[in-house]
Amino acid sequence: MQEFAYTITDPNGIHARPAGLFAQKMQAYKSAITINRDEQSANAKALLAMMKMRLKCGQTFTVKAEGEDEVAAIETAREFLQTNL
Repeated sequence: MQEFAYTITDPNGIHARPAGLFAQKMQAYKSAITINRDEQSANAKALLAMMKMRLKCGQTFTVKAEGEDEVAAIETAREFLQTNL
């Protein structure tokens, strides 16, 4: 399992456009990819699941990937988040 923590810097938090693009990128991987904050967890491949978490600017969450391509999935997720959120 690979994971990393990320703190949102976008003043709008996670909103529809970047969440949709993120989910689309994560769907390219076979690994199970989740985002977790406190007791909440969401499938990173599902836009609505991520939107329900209502992550805001300044909040930190963890991205976890487990599976055959977990290293590549985590690197893509990290790069996307740093560039877009």
